[in-house]
Amino acid sequence: MSAWTDRILQAFPAELSRFWIACDPDDLLLDEHILRGLRERGFEVLPFDDPISFRTEYEERYRAAWDRGENGSAEALILQLRGTDLNTLPWDYVRMGRRVSLSLADLFPRLSYSVIRQIDSEHHEALFLAHNTHATQPLGEGATKDFILTHIFRISPYLLSRPTDFWREVLRLHYRGAGLPDLLAEHVATILKETPLGGLPITALLSSKSYMVRVVQDAWLRFLLQYGIQNDDASAEGTQIATRAFSVPFEHPDVWGHVDTMFLEGVLQPVEAAGLSHDLPDWTRVGLVEAPNAISDLVAEGAKKIAQDMPRVDSSHRDWVEFARRLGEVISRFNGLSNGNAQPILKQVRTLQRDADERLKDWLLQHFADLPSLPAAKGPVMVHHVPRYLALRRSAGEERIALLVFDGLAMDQWVQIREHLAATVPGFSADEGGCFAWLPTLTSVSRQALFSGLKPREFANSIESTSREPALWSRFWQDNGLRTPEIVYQKGLKRTEQLSELEEAISRPSTKVAGIVVDMIDEIVHGAMLGKRGIAGQVSAWCETGFIEKLVLLLTKYGYNIYLTADHGNVDAEGIGRLNQGVVSELRGERVRTYRSESLAGSVPPEINAFRFDSPGLPPDFLPVYADTRGAFVTEGNQIVAHGGASVEELIVPFTRITIKKTTS
Repeated sequence: MSAWTDRILQAFPAELSRFWIACDPDDLLLDEHILRGLRERGFEVLPFDDPISFRTEYEERYRAAWDRGENGSAEALILQLRGTDLNTLPWDYVRMGRRVSLSLADLFPRLSYSVIRQIDSEHHEALFLAHNTHATQPLGEGATKDFILTHIFRISPYLLSRPTDFWREVLRLHYRGAGLPDLLAEHVATILKETPLGGLPITALLSSKSYMVRVVQDAWLRFLLQYGIQNDDASAEGTQIATRAFSVPFEHPDVWGHVDTMFLEGVLQPVEAAGLSHDLPDWTRVGLVEAPNAISDLVAEGAKKIAQDMPRVDSSHRDWVEFARRLGEVISRFNGLSNGNAQPILKQVRTLQRDADERLKDWLLQHFADLPSLPAAKGPVMVHHVPRYLALRRSAGEERIALLVFDGLAMDQWVQIREHLAATVPGFSADEGGCFAWLPTLTSVSRQALFSGLKPREFANSIESTSREPALWSRFWQDNGLRTPEIVYQKGLKRTEQLSELEEAISRPSTKVAGIVVDMIDEIVHGAMLGKRGIAGQVSAWCETGFIEKLVLLLTKYGYNIYLTADHGNVDAEGIGRLNQGVVSELRGERVRTYRSESLAGSVPPEINAFRFDSPGLPPDFLPVYADTRGAFVTEGNQIVAHGGASVEELIVPFTRITIKKTTS
């Protein structure tokens, strides 16, 4: 256990109290490592977000058991208060609770609080060590920024004098999945303003991976023009992406080493080329499609690379989201291959998927219970955080917001849609991220959580249906200051002719938020006969109808900030045997069955390869049993595409902000 974790945990001696109140304005307790350390000591942390839901959970899961002399859900409970005003708490809590105060200002006394409060919690551990070792005197705002850049991100802007140095650091940062916070990116841009690098969009390149990728892709197309290689489609896309041309020193080994990996993993798209120039360097070949099997070679190399980088059981949720995105790129490329090119690497890709699912299962058993409480201010960790995050975006000035929920959309299918939009919509860009669906990954569980902002145990009465989604969506926004006429919910969209009805609703001046369910992917999945590779062809055909680009352009026309996500993904699965239990199971999905009692959940025959995993966020009488790995509760050996389980492709879904910028002619 690290010094940082120990410092936080020492404030909570287990023997002193069952009930604690932590004044925690910086959400220090809501960190995966801290939460795990507290759980190992018998503590659970419950944020005080809503007085009624907190009271319900506290009374049902903790206090009633304590009054009987039992431990209940945990030996001790910490009420996490995002502030310092105890007057916001009920009197009985204040009377009973033992109080603790935690803040970044106290833990980093020699650094500027206004700066460190904008640094993500994943860096707190390294920053704490650097602070105690190297911060010998109080530092002002500028010096604190330099200190963090040097000791956490390993960048010294004063040494970035050449383009090679700058691009090496930009690519290194984003490859590690650690772009700079805006505050630090702007600081670097200010320092480099009067240097030869000052003409670059430094802030955007350092902070936004999606922007960096678009610029590098465009620069690659221009680089190849020097050798007479021109791809009409790719060149047109490049002119849509960037209104200015920037040069990247691809020839330098430190730069190409990262670009090479981006091509292998599908982040950058290789350019189709024929009749190559004899003077073209050999190292450029990874960014070119010269032969029919070139893409399959890229898929094989990409799969090998990300298999080496697979997160471990002690990795963070951010590591898993980044891995899921990289895996989605590789799977999308694989699903687009012809059968002849796919067959030689099929076993390699399937092994990668199975190994990732097994590793994720082990991780979930230790960490999933922490995810619902993690802070959502910088992006949702789970789908039920999405409404809260969007409310924060409205508070930050985004007056109109549209949430597109593509029912059943997996990461690899999002890659297809993204590439289609990039090729057809001028000025398209996507700031890509991801979040976790709820387990089980069923629509009635995860999509309801997504639209309500609630944990499933908080909508227990409707957990088997989606009928209350419109009311739950409306209630959330009413609780956040909007009136009913300002809230739109519409589902069932999949065809262009349906957009006129949507336009009528979103064009009203009163409309402020729109929740829109696009359910074509889920419809395709449930009718799939040829696995996910077959689905990829159907998704491409759907994209060609023009529905998706018309949808995003329509929302852009009326001034909406567009966010896209999914309630769950989907996975290729193989039958492990049917469960012939009649009506014993409440929800009978192919990848999961749910039961209302322990005895019923225990009735699954032992010869069926299944496992139990009860999340504390589910109702106490909603007990899921999952088909193991990539199994399904259908006839043994049958191949299907399904959802409900705990695979990477089902559980980690896209969360993306889509922007359509006007282009200059």
